Amino acid sequence: MKPSVEIEYCPGCRWLLRAGWTAQELLTTFEAELGAVSLKPAEVGGTFTVRVDGHLLWDRKAEGRFPEMKELKQRLRDQIAPERDLGHSDTEARKD
Repeated sequence: MKPSVEIEYCPGCRWLLRAGWTAQELLTTFEAELGAVSLKPAEVGGTFTVRVDGHLLWDRKAEGRFPEMKELKQRLRDQIAPERDLGHSDTEARKD
């Protein structure tokens, strides 16, 4: 079974578009590896989290910021397809 990503966002903060864009980016990059990406309106204000099969990948409150797409893709890749090269979105350390 392919992994699923859940993006939980604060509707009161109007972060639906950010969550949708994040979902689009992850689906575009990992279309063969992901089974689903879902958007979930949060009940707690200020929430923006990304989970893969329930495992927390990013928490805006804990990190103090939104993720850069490059680093979010790297974290997701490390969880679901560690052998995968992300091309220009990969870290320099992995390029060597």
